[in-house]
Amino acid sequence: MAKCEVCGNEYYLAFQVITAGVTHTFDSFECAIHKLAPVCDHCDCKVLGHGIEANGTFYCCAHCARAAGARSIVDNADHAPAQ
Repeated sequence: MAKCEVCGNEYYLAFQVITAGVTHTFDSFECAIHKLAPVCDHCDCKVLGHGIEANGTFYCCAHCARAAGARSIVDNADHAPAQ
């Protein structure tokens, strides 16, 4: 059995995630998210979807990116600038 590096649970269905050449072992997606998901630079929530990368950092949504000073960032076509 493998041991989760976040909670320490030993579980026969544990799985590994390799990111940036480093192997991590988890017993649940919850623990994997806790350890690996980026954090929004504006509101500090975990970025679980695609998120937005702007000005060299990650945000959970366009609102947070704009609040932190990023420009021309939109969540959907209804909020896009007129062309």
